[in-house]
Amino acid sequence: MRDDIVVFLGPTLSEPQARTYLDAVYLPPVGCADVVRAVAKYAPAAIVLIDGVLGQLPAVRHQEILWAMVRGVRIYGASSIGALRAAELAPLGMIGHGLIYRWYRRHPFADDADVTVPMAPPAIGSRALGDALVDIRLTLKKAERIGIIQRRLRCELESLARALHFSERSFPKLMAAAENNCGAADEIEALKAWLKTGAASRKRIDAVNLLTHLANQKINRPNERLHFEFELTESFANDMEYYNMIDSLLSKGT
Repeated sequence: MRDDIVVFLGPTLSEPQARTYLDAVYLPPVGCADVVRAVAKYAPAAIVLIDGVLGQLPAVRHQEILWAMVRGVRIYGASSIGALRAAELAPLGMIGHGLIYRWYRRHPFADDADVTVPMAPPAIGSRALGDALVDIRLTLKKAERIGIIQRRLRCELESLARALHFSERSFPKLMAAAENNCGAADEIEALKAWLKTGAASRKRIDAVNLLTHLANQKINRPNERLHFEFELTESFANDMEYYNMIDSLLSKGT
């Protein structure tokens, strides 16, 4: 196993699946202070952000990513929170990968919830309990392209999917909403049948491609100077102090 790469992973791809592409150190979806903990515990040459918490707990902070980068850790991102943070921090040296990352780079005000899915707790594998809007939209475009549905229905379905809160968003719930709100019953039935084998996850494809890319890479710490100076703010210091206190209490069983 490669212990020089730490990967934060959850609903996009299961750990057993991921290990077939890159045998690294795998951790649950990243949240606030987790990058700092990973640097302290594993001293990795690279950290890969794929999945992260959003809404349930504080999300991974930009500043902790920059903190790790200043210490010579290469930070990669793809698919979900990784694509978001990479798009935001690419000018400062974070490395993005995949179509979703490129989309967020082109559309900096796109909604974070477009890649978010509800997920099971980390204790039972953080598996996805729904479908991301980005995957729904790309699947519907594919269905239109190959003639399963027409453009009008595709646009109606996209609007219905966006209207669903990310915690409720899934293909089954979208199809139920379509039956109540759209015409084109024959197209909807054809789409439901096609989705059983035709639906695909771009988030998963981007994650697999990044892990495959890194599998044969020797990770060297960057020689070039980063284009920013890290500033230790009071907010960042308070966050780190708070989460270190929680870790200490948990380790003592209190």
